[in-house]
Amino acid sequence: MKKELFLAYFSLAGICIIWGTTFLVMRIGVMHFPPFLFAAIRQFSAGTLLCGFIILIRKENFPSLNTLRIQAFRGFLMITCGNGLVSWAEVFVPSGLAAIICSTMPVMVILINLSINRTEMPTWIIGIGVATGLAGIILVFSEFLTDFANPNYRLGIILIFVATLTWAVGSILTKRTSHNSNPFLNAGLQMFFGGLFCLPFSFAFDDLSHVAFSSEVVFALGYLIVFGSITAYSMYAYTLSKLPITIASLYSYVNPLVAVVLGWLVLQEKLNLKIGIAFLITVAGIYLVNYGYYHQKKKQYQSFKA
Repeated sequence: MKKELFLAYFSLAGICIIWGTTFLVMRIGVMHFPPFLFAAIRQFSAGTLLCGFIILIRKENFPSLNTLRIQAFRGFLMITCGNGLVSWAEVFVPSGLAAIICSTMPVMVILINLSINRTEMPTWIIGIGVATGLAGIILVFSEFLTDFANPNYRLGIILIFVATLTWAVGSILTKRTSHNSNPFLNAGLQMFFGGLFCLPFSFAFDDLSHVAFSSEVVFALGYLIVFGSITAYSMYAYTLSKLPITIASLYSYVNPLVAVVLGWLVLQEKLNLKIGIAFLITVAGIYLVNYGYYHQKKKQYQSFKA
């Protein structure tokens, strides 16, 4: 058990760093390649490689039809929507800003859980946390007001919020029903189906008249397939299977910081004191929501034992 917990926290630490870098690398890729097709190639390749390794090399049993249906639906939520929509949005939205919006995922998880269990009312700490996080996001947006004149930018912002919501829903479903299954095979199947489902979006929305595999695209795909998808997504699946989802989602504190700094260093994206303060306010809000939810659950557990 101690070894499993160590591996879970080690995986969480890995996610914190790796997924922070993927926002930058993904933006580099989609600036030179159709975004939904980029996401499709990335995730389908990663899913095929991971599933092939687990089934053919590790001799895991081939999943049942019911398992395939379940993982296909989760793949649609977390990969097709969660990753595909962000890929499209990052053509128009800076990678650091996309990461800050995605950092609200733990808040969405907790609000969804509270809405499902209607007997639980948000505590005042959770309410303050939500308001604080929202204030931080609004402060970030105030630095990009002129960009809102671009309809693609506005749509990109909306789609990132939608992607964050679908990722949160997929994470909740994965946490609740994956206790007796192989988390790595589940991750592979989700990437396989999620990448496959990106193809119709590519045919509908991508400009496929000029598809070229430049050095930037090849680098971005290679990095994201190996590290962003096979490595980090497998780590996330394992973390979800071993730790509470409120703990597993703590990577959202670190990812935006890594993404904002890298976006500024590599792509000269905007970074100033106001954005830094806004980021800290957003993270503080997320922390308060997690803190309030944790203590609410702790009190309920103690009451139940009594």
